[in-house]
Amino acid sequence: MAYTAKDYSKLVGMEGFSAALLNNHFSLYQGYVTNTNKLLELQDQMIKEDKGATPVFGEVKRRLGWEFNGMRLHEFYFENLGRSSGEMGSKLRQKVTESFGSIELWEKDFRATGAMRGVGWAVLYQDPVSGKLINFWINEHDTAHPAGGIPILIMDVFEHAFMLDYGLKRADYIQAFFRNINWQAAEERIR
Repeated sequence: MAYTAKDYSKLVGMEGFSAALLNNHFSLYQGYVTNTNKLLELQDQMIKEDKGATPVFGEVKRRLGWEFNGMRLHEFYFENLGRSSGEMGSKLRQKVTESFGSIELWEKDFRATGAMRGVGWAVLYQDPVSGKLINFWINEHDTAHPAGGIPILIMDVFEHAFMLDYGLKRADYIQAFFRNINWQAAEERIR
């Protein structure tokens, strides 16, 4: 079964994100979907041809992590954007408060995580064992994910997510991101 890129064009017109930035970002996402499908097809073909023990198969398998996670994290990111749904829902608010002490402390930590030097992702994860919420920095999307972690809120902080509109002003991008969080989407991810 091949993956199909989702249509996020409804985000065009969102405050703080130009159409050019979003359309470039959608094209990048489409590339992750396309490459995920190509790698899955190649991997299946190599197994059928009994090439599973080859270095090429190993590299295809490793590359799949990059492409698949790039696809999926972009979907989570686009889905938790849109016209702001107002305030954080009660279930998420309760979990954030339990985990960080207050909404303000969580937000301060999340913003600081997103503002760190480097490229990657700021992700609010839920630990499925304890239920605790933790902000993580994901440097490259094929590594550093907490085992079993459930992504709740995702912010792309690779340059392609903000440079066209904000240049080096990452803090201004983070401000625009917060103005456009679809809290309902984040709330629905809580377990």
